[in-house]
Amino acid sequence: MPVKTLPILAGFLLLGTAGPAAAVTPQALQSAVNDVGDQVVVWRRDFHANPELSNREFRTSKIVADELRAMGYEVKTGIAHTGVVGILRGSRPGPVVALRADMDALPVTEQGDLPFRSTVRATYNGQETGVMHACGHDAHVAIGLGAARVLAGMREQLPGTVMMIFQPAEEGAPKGEEGGAELMLDEGLFDIAKPDAIFGLHVWSGLNAGVIGYRSGPMMASSDRIEIVVNGRQTHGSKPWGGVDPIVVAAQIVMSLQTITSRQMDITRAPAVVSIGSIHGGIRNNIIPDEVTMLGTVRTFDQQMREDIAERIDRTVRTTADAAGASASVEYDFGYPVTVNDPELTARSIPVLESVAGPANVIQNGLITGAEDFSYFQKQVSGFYFMLGATPPGQDASKAPSNHSPLFYVDESTLPVGVGALTALALMALESGS
Repeated sequence: MPVKTLPILAGFLLLGTAGPAAAVTPQALQSAVNDVGDQVVVWRRDFHANPELSNREFRTSKIVADELRAMGYEVKTGIAHTGVVGILRGSRPGPVVALRADMDALPVTEQGDLPFRSTVRATYNGQETGVMHACGHDAHVAIGLGAARVLAGMREQLPGTVMMIFQPAEEGAPKGEEGGAELMLDEGLFDIAKPDAIFGLHVWSGLNAGVIGYRSGPMMASSDRIEIVVNGRQTHGSKPWGGVDPIVVAAQIVMSLQTITSRQMDITRAPAVVSIGSIHGGIRNNIIPDEVTMLGTVRTFDQQMREDIAERIDRTVRTTADAAGASASVEYDFGYPVTVNDPELTARSIPVLESVAGPANVIQNGLITGAEDFSYFQKQVSGFYFMLGATPPGQDASKAPSNHSPLFYVDESTLPVGVGALTALALMALESGS
């Protein structure tokens, strides 16, 4: 199905300048993005119909590698299990600019009625489940391949090197495994080439198709996992004084944890969230158990606050349990760091995005409490990450099914905007660093 042509404006920041990349005119870029538009839709629909879970992106990564080779990229595979890296060397010396796309799907059974809806089944955590690109990574891979093809067609005009990173397991590796951006870096991703700048995007139901959201500095939260085990002493439910009730203690802990963010942290500095999502204890109505286990998540936007909250959680859990005659322990797993957009790179990127989507369609986001392992790349190189609207124009995006919903939907008119944005950002960074 044909998609709309991309309305790149004539005043595009990079392409009106004199320099090694000046031969890439706005018209040439627009034509190249439009030419690849139908193929991007084909790729996206194929990936959507054939989703694969984290660290299991075998089919996807093979297609990506084959397509990159056909475009003339030097390709390396098998990084972090299924990761793929493509290197495109321009005709002149210059910086290294990386574009990243994540490939994995989620254990979600699709409920939409798309003609290319997923019917894939797989096993996740020992249970059979449907598999769906409920977070839009199918669009990310297709957009990434589209940008790769456009840039390959401009190879003779490029000063520097383009590094295409197709990453597995952004949603988290299966239990007992490692994966994602952190593992790619640990296995030497930036030994292949060290980017001077890296760019990434995420399709987002909270914005309409064609709209781009950005934020300078902290944009997406860190994501930490907590496991709390409360140990009491088992007794008959009719005689609670005969033991120590860990269920009551667990309830007291849950309530006490909420005072960390509401009464102990300076929320004018940055917001924070402590949420308990699972409580399990006991197997019978009239038996007070020995033990209760709770699982939760912590989201922050400031590293110092993150470490402070971790200490306060440990202290709150232990002292609350001790006051009741029980004992408790906390396992705190520091997960994805805060996604922080480099302020200088952000400032340089905004006019580029406006030239692609139109100034009225580039807006500043609020903070997002979701997390992204793109943050690991940003800890090593300057990075800029932005949100690309996915909800159909005219529909209230605030009421659209969210990312991770079985009804999540990507309006395909947004795909060429994503291709144009990533391509234009790469050209800007290559030129400004050459």
